[in-house]
Amino acid sequence: MRISQLEGQRVALWGWGREGRAAYRALRAGVSGFGTGDSARAKAAQPLTLFCTTEEALDAAALGDPALHIETEASAGRLSAFDIVIKSPGISPYRPEAMIAAHEGTRFIGGTALWFAERPDARTICVTGTKGKSTTTALLAHLLRAGGHRTALCGNIGLPLLELVNASAEFWAIELSSYQTRDVAGSGVRPHIAIVTNIFPEHLDWHGSEQRYVDDKLALLTEGQPRIAVLNAQDRRLAALSLPDSEVRWFGREDGWHLRGAALYRGGDFVFDTATVALPGRHNRGNLCAALTAIDALGVDAAALAPQAQGFVPLPHRLQTLGTRDGVTWVNDSISTTPHASLAALEVFRGRRVAILLGGHDRGLDWQDFAEAMQSAPPAAIVTMGQNGPRIHDLLAPVAASKGFRLQQADDLQQAVEHARHALAGEGVVLLSPGAPSYGPYRDYTWRGRHFAQLAGFDPDIIAAISGLGISP
Repeated sequence: MRISQLEGQRVALWGWGREGRAAYRALRAGVSGFGTGDSARAKAAQPLTLFCTTEEALDAAALGDPALHIETEASAGRLSAFDIVIKSPGISPYRPEAMIAAHEGTRFIGGTALWFAERPDARTICVTGTKGKSTTTALLAHLLRAGGHRTALCGNIGLPLLELVNASAEFWAIELSSYQTRDVAGSGVRPHIAIVTNIFPEHLDWHGSEQRYVDDKLALLTEGQPRIAVLNAQDRRLAALSLPDSEVRWFGREDGWHLRGAALYRGGDFVFDTATVALPGRHNRGNLCAALTAIDALGVDAAALAPQAQGFVPLPHRLQTLGTRDGVTWVNDSISTTPHASLAALEVFRGRRVAILLGGHDRGLDWQDFAEAMQSAPPAAIVTMGQNGPRIHDLLAPVAASKGFRLQQADDLQQAVEHARHALAGEGVVLLSPGAPSYGPYRDYTWRGRHFAQLAGFDPDIIAAISGLGISP
C-alpha cells in the first residue's frame, strides 16, 4: 500500500517511538490531504489518530497539529474503528486487541511496508536472523561504500526506512527484525536480495510461540520471495528450506565464502587472514561471509572489497570492548538476549578469566543447554540478575558446586558489576552478555549497555554511537 492510497481512509498510528514519528512525518509530508504542499494547504489535513503512552502523548501534543487526535488506550473497540493502523514494530499484532480488530477488518501495517511500496525499484539487500543481522548489515554497507557505491544503511539498526523515503541510493542495506519481516512480505515488492544469518528461539513473548517466531522470521524468504536468497549453510532450519521462486546462494560451505580458522576463502581461493579484523568471535566472521556472498550476488567483485573489512568499526553493545580498568577488561554485549548468544560470547574469551553477567526479562527460554555447556567450559564466575536471574541461578547451582566456579545473585546491574569486579580481584574480563532482554529497568538493550559502561567508568555517549547510518558517500 502506497502512502497516497491512505487518503480518504480512517488511519491511526500505534506507537510514538522513532518508527511512529517517522511514519507521522511521512504521512504529513507525502500525501494530498495528509501533506503540507499546495494541495494540502488548500484543504484541511486528513484527520489522524495516535495511540501512545501518556508520556509520549505530551510530546505528540507539542506538535500543535489540529488534525492529530491523541489517545492513550488502544482497545480492541477503538482499533476496530479504523481502516488502517500503522503499527510500530515493537507492538505485536498477536495482542488480543489487535487480533480482534483485525478480525473486524482493520488492516495493520508497518512503516517498512509503506517504504517498500513507495520504492519498488530500489536495489534492496534485506538482512535478518536471530543474531548477527546488525553486524552483517553494517559490514555490507561498509564494504560497498569502500568500493565507491552510494549505499544506505538503515532499518532496525537505528534509522527507520521512512526517514529516507525520498532519498536516493544505489544500494539499500536494510536490517529487519522478526517484527518487520512480514511487512516486507506483505508489501507486494520483492527484495532484490535477502540474507538470513541464523534461526533459533527468540522474542517468544512478541510472537507467542517458537514456531510462529520461525514462521515470521522466514516469511522474508517464503512469502517475500527475494530474487536472491543468501543463507547460512550451517543452520539446520535454513539448510532444509525449499525456495523455488528464489535463487539461493550459500555461505559457510566450501563452494562459497567460508572460513578455515581465521583464513577467509571464496571456494578454493584464499582471500585474506581475518585475524586483524575487528570482529570478535568466529560467528562474527561468519557475518563477513554473508555480506561478501551478497556483494557477489549484486554483481560487484567481493574478493576485491573483502580486505576493506579491516577498516570496519564494530557496532556498540555487541561484544564491544570498552577498555581496561585496574587490570579488568570490560566487555559490553548487552544485545545478547538468548542463552545461545551468551555461550557464543563466552567462546570468544575461552582461556581467560571471565565473570559473566546473566539475566533480565524472563521470556521462558530454556537455559538447559547453557547449563550443560558450563560442565565443560565454565567461566571463573557467573552473576545472575533480573527477573529470570533466580531461575538461572537455581539451574546453575549444582553445576557450580561440582565444577567450582563462583555463582552469585545480584539485585540489579550495579550490584552485579560489583560482584563481578570482586570475583576477578584485578585480573580478567567482566562480560555483560545477559542472554535476556532488558525490559523493566531499561528501555532497551542500548540503555542497559550505556549503564554498564557508566558503572565500569566509561562515557556512555562515546561508546553508544553507531557510525555510518544513512546514505554515503
